[in-house]
Amino acid sequence: MLAVLAPGQGAQKPGFLSSWLDLPGTDARLRWWSALSGVDLIHLGTQADADEIKDTARTQPLLVAAALIAGEHLPLYDVGLVAGHSVGELGAAALAGVLPAEAAITLAGVRGREMAAACKAEPTGMSAVLGGDEAEVLAAIDELGLYTANRNGAGQIVVAGATDALGKFAAEPPAKTRIVSLSVAGAFHTPYMSPAEQALAAMAGGVTVSDPARILLSNLDGAAVIHGREMLQRLVRQVTAPVRWDLCMRTLRDLGVTGVIELPPAGTLAGLIKRELKAHGVPEIVTLNTPDDLPAARDLIARHGMAPSLEPTPLFHVAVAASAGMFQPAEGLEEGQDVRAGQAIGQIVTRQGNVEVTAHAGGVLTEWLAHHDDPVAPGQPVARIGGQQ
Repeated sequence: MLAVLAPGQGAQKPGFLSSWLDLPGTDARLRWWSALSGVDLIHLGTQADADEIKDTARTQPLLVAAALIAGEHLPLYDVGLVAGHSVGELGAAALAGVLPAEAAITLAGVRGREMAAACKAEPTGMSAVLGGDEAEVLAAIDELGLYTANRNGAGQIVVAGATDALGKFAAEPPAKTRIVSLSVAGAFHTPYMSPAEQALAAMAGGVTVSDPARILLSNLDGAAVIHGREMLQRLVRQVTAPVRWDLCMRTLRDLGVTGVIELPPAGTLAGLIKRELKAHGVPEIVTLNTPDDLPAARDLIARHGMAPSLEPTPLFHVAVAASAGMFQPAEGLEEGQDVRAGQAIGQIVTRQGNVEVTAHAGGVLTEWLAHHDDPVAPGQPVARIGGQQ
């Protein structure tokens, strides 16, 4: 399986979109998206310096635009999974077919502006915590009234909150840790961003969504989200919720992903994956930074993606697990029986409780792909529903 990943804030580099402007249609599209987002994406992606593109209000729509521009030049119908880190989730949701590109850009503009405004309300910040015992680090964060904003795997936790509390945390760090202050505007992915979440929710209420056309992972818990409306709700909630990229990478591992393409500006997520999955087998990775990298990315998709076929194929829908756990089919439900859209066809038993599996569309339960007490990963197909084309 091949995964396409969209990076988040902090990955941007001056001039990283310059070479993409040479591709037909890119200039016009970025001008249209600039009008929607309220920022000059062409200037920001080509001429702006590092300080200018560090501004949250500008960076967020710029990163989403970059992911969408690059994604337009890939055969996404062969891609099995997409995910994004923080604001990268908006780009991933568009590439999965949940959001129109214009909606993703507009929401990124609102998200960036409102988060930037929330940062100015009171002095807050973020620091990376490297190493140490995880339980001790989390306890120290909680003791000072700070928040865990990101858990990026490979022994890296990002702590956020009031600047005076961050100072105390750095002055007396947990044992065997190194604290690195991050150059950010404020405490992202914490309750300090509540005004931004409320503003984004008000805008998101008018967005038309579709259900994802491929596996789409959520930063909230690394789960595969199968309903478009739920993903939109998660995108809004993620403004104040921590980014669990560690759980997203665990899902990549559990699903046996063998190839990864990181969209521009690429490199950050590739580095995390190499460190986190080195003991389990690192997927083949292409960092897509310029159009010159497109042939390598397309070749990776051809070798690791889902090969298209011209032969007649069954028309069916696949029900997937949203969480990791043990699958239990609904009692009395057998292959060959009719199911309706939204009907519960089973459940995933987890330590946190049972998670219902529902039919995405009505039809005939053609085949169970998982059976009673089979272990399943997020996004793993558990049943095939439908008929012949």
